Amino acid sequence: MAVRRANPLWQIGKALLLLVALVILIGLGTWQVERLQWKEGLLADIAARTDAPAVPLSAIETMAASGGDIEYRVVTATGHYLNDKERHFLATYDGDPGYHIYTPLQLDDGRYVFVNRGFVPTEAKEPEKRKQGELTGEQTVTGLARAKLAGQPSGMPDNDLGKNIFFWKDLDTMASSVGLPKDKVLPFFIDAGKTPNPQGLPIGGVTIVDLPNSHLQYAVTWYGLAVALVAIVAISWWRKHHPDAPGQ
Repeated sequence: MAVRRANPLWQIGKALLLLVALVILIGLGTWQVERLQWKEGLLADIAARTDAPAVPLSAIETMAASGGDIEYRVVTATGHYLNDKERHFLATYDGDPGYHIYTPLQLDDGRYVFVNRGFVPTEAKEPEKRKQGELTGEQTVTGLARAKLAGQPSGMPDNDLGKNIFFWKDLDTMASSVGLPKDKVLPFFIDAGKTPNPQGLPIGGVTIVDLPNSHLQYAVTWYGLAVALVAIVAISWWRKHHPDAPGQ
């Protein structure tokens, strides 16, 4: 009985497909390793920023104006809170629903910077429920600079200005909705630190630095699939060329 030989072109094509698949799997694993190194560097940079001494507001202004990265840099600012113009951003704290209180801080030169003073529970949304926390007189706040969002995030609902509920941090609308001129409002926020407020509200220090870092797991997965592919091909080749070996 004649032995049926495989088409050489088919064998070459199959080998090329396997090689391409192997290159893709190794490439994906290597890309994830590079992403891991980038993410670890970014996290280290953020940690260094949050641990650094506070800089004056003017330093952040200069950096922002030149297109520098101001995120999570410690900054200090002095002015008077305009408590009657606070804006409420829907948020949670330790699993409890509530709001972050964004209050304009009027600077000595007549400009404003919105400060995220911290979290209040839903029942304390309105200022009259936390009057002692409505600071008056000159105040100095130290916190983290946060960049202005470029636009409404995908899938995020529109802000409800009638109820003073913001679902995304639209700085321009926060300012215009309380009558502040756009050219007088600094183009970034300050997240206030953990300095306690009277009666404990708002709760400061609510900034969450949570950057997912699953690149190592992804790299292991892609490299593992590459190893599995090589193992399958090797086993197949062995069985084809050693049909009488034990276990066949």
